[in-house]
Amino acid sequence: MKLTTKFSLNSLCFISTITNMDLLPSSPLSYLVYIFTLLVLLKFLIPKNKINKKNHSKLPPGPSPLPIIGNLLKLGNKPHHSLANLSNVHGPIMTLKLGQVTTIVISSADIAKEVLQTHDILLSNRTVPDALSVLNHDQYSLSFMRVSPRWRDLRKICNYQLFSTKTLDGSQALRRRKLQNLLDDIERCSETQEAVDIGKVAFKTTINLLSNTFFSADFVHSAEEAGEYKEIVVSILKEVGAPNLSDFFPRLKYFDLQGIRKRSIVSVKKVLNIFKRFVADRLKMREGTGSIGNDDVLDALLNISLDDGKIEMDKDEIEHLLLNIFVAGTDTTTYTLEWAMAELMHNPEIMSKVKKELEQAVGKGIPVQETDIANLPYMQAVIKETFRLHPAVPLLLPRKAEIDVQIGDYIIPKDAQVLVNAWVIGRDPNKWDNPNVFLPERFLDSEIDVKGHHFELIPFGSGRRICPGLPLAIRMLPLMLGSLLNCFNWRLEDGSNAGDLNKEDEYGITLEKSQPVRIVPIKVTK
Repeated sequence: MKLTTKFSLNSLCFISTITNMDLLPSSPLSYLVYIFTLLVLLKFLIPKNKINKKNHSKLPPGPSPLPIIGNLLKLGNKPHHSLANLSNVHGPIMTLKLGQVTTIVISSADIAKEVLQTHDILLSNRTVPDALSVLNHDQYSLSFMRVSPRWRDLRKICNYQLFSTKTLDGSQALRRRKLQNLLDDIERCSETQEAVDIGKVAFKTTINLLSNTFFSADFVHSAEEAGEYKEIVVSILKEVGAPNLSDFFPRLKYFDLQGIRKRSIVSVKKVLNIFKRFVADRLKMREGTGSIGNDDVLDALLNISLDDGKIEMDKDEIEHLLLNIFVAGTDTTTYTLEWAMAELMHNPEIMSKVKKELEQAVGKGIPVQETDIANLPYMQAVIKETFRLHPAVPLLLPRKAEIDVQIGDYIIPKDAQVLVNAWVIGRDPNKWDNPNVFLPERFLDSEIDVKGHHFELIPFGSGRRICPGLPLAIRMLPLMLGSLLNCFNWRLEDGSNAGDLNKEDEYGITLEKSQPVRIVPIKVTK
């Protein structure tokens, strides 16, 4: 096969990307076959890029792309860090070419406001990762489906039934029970001086809270079982967040060269099968009794599906909606609590301030209740500061331009992917003093909140695509964090000191700690 010099260079660049992704076979013969196959695929399956010359000159600046692969090598294994470094060079709005996908990266609060508020209606749809285009989940996923009458119906269900103030006020007793279960588990560890994996116990509490809200039943009954479920959820999020050739070169989707789609199908099917059993059992029970019985969220959703009203919903949609909420709601809350505990262990003076406030407002050794939260401004500041430094979804979820959109002097071209780097926005020295220092005091006497109105702090996003679970998250986190701090003192295991606690992050689609927070609880006496 005769290849031009240009094509050979393109191919070698692309192969270097493959090498970075640990995809090359080990034996020499299979290596040669693999390279030959890639060259054929690149030659015949990837069309030449067609650039709108009129708008090309108006694209935001960015690093020069390599042939074929564009700027893929610039991403690294921590894209939120890499993109932050690139924004220092190319500015707060920049263009990257990720394979065939034109990507606009936003790295400032002011431009994020343009994207998420001013032009929200034109930038509300998503680019859907191939990892989620499995088992029809992309058609049912509230997080990724197109803005449409169907999407609006599902948002109404979330806003007015699942996460409304009335619904959440009515389920306070349930959250108190799940919180007490958490504290009981930790007290048992304190009696044996056993270290607690904060991520696992937080995940168990969060997933059981959701499962009781939805199904009136616990999902998991031990930390080990919670760990197994957590691995499934983490695997889904990591596949979605992993650099995927199928996303960068759409014509390669059929081949699933990295096996991401195959692995994602396995994980998604595991979770869907759990929900299918719950739905089937509930339908069978309702047929037998002729009545609702549990009066939980699943019954409410089934009532909607069986009603002849304005909103239609079938069994598949219920199962995929549950998958969406469970995956999105468990890890984000877990990681935020884990990061908060890690920062407090690193900053004992801040820890002491929080504990003093809790003792005065709640009473020493007493679990926090939702009515206490308004009287705990310093603890709320600690949570906001955790969101600022460690947003659960550092690049938010990708958006897609419906038409050419003008932002300042630049054009975001139609079909471009738009990424908002909430991680770097939270560390912008133009908006924050000492941006890399954990300093909750910055939020005292400040109106800044996390509800999508202040674009320097947008861990839940903003606009019509803001996370629907925000109202539950901002209730659960103060309850869990406040009770862990007020009912227990904490020390590192094995005589370690705070400086030994790892604070490195690991990118999936969510921001995970690279090492778990394992600390030993000491029961506080009232």
